[in-house]
Amino acid sequence: MKAEILTVRFVHEGWSRFGIARVRLADGAVVEREIEDHGNSVGILPYDPERKVATLVRELRVPPLFAAGEQVQLEAPAGLIDGGGPEENARREAMEEVGLRLQTLEFVGATYSCASLTTEKIHLYLAPYGRADRAESGGGAEGEHENIRVVEMPLAELAARADSAEIADLKTLALILALRARHPELFAP
Repeated sequence: MKAEILTVRFVHEGWSRFGIARVRLADGAVVEREIEDHGNSVGILPYDPERKVATLVRELRVPPLFAAGEQVQLEAPAGLIDGGGPEENARREAMEEVGLRLQTLEFVGATYSCASLTTEKIHLYLAPYGRADRAESGGGAEGEHENIRVVEMPLAELAARADSAEIADLKTLALILALRARHPELFAP
């Protein structure tokens, strides 16, 4: 027998939809499980291979504020896929959040951000850039109250933060590790 969803009852519909699913498991048991649904997203780690730096953002995330009192989180630029393909959205998010016009995107993978709760599949990219690719100041989309601060950080420092468990955002950690695996020479002093 295969698992199957019997019913889904949405209890909230806003930016995200929150639902309760009744599921028949493969062993025949019927259980309830929560679902958060807001669509798929992209995450991008822009890096300058010449200067050996990456461009990230610091912004408030309310769940870490609620759970641990964290005021801001250091993250790779990211956002929802709003029509079009993942690459088009990755370029748009990079421009909105950090002001970079990205040419090349190196696909890392597409993975569920938290498969036990959300339907979100995040498409991850590494993106080389140079000084000439800085087109705007970034800071987020007008009217979205993101209050993003753009942070350019040496790759060696970023790696040290990953190694010392200072990177709390999973997509950012995955992107840092992917960059180190694919381009280890960028992290040499």
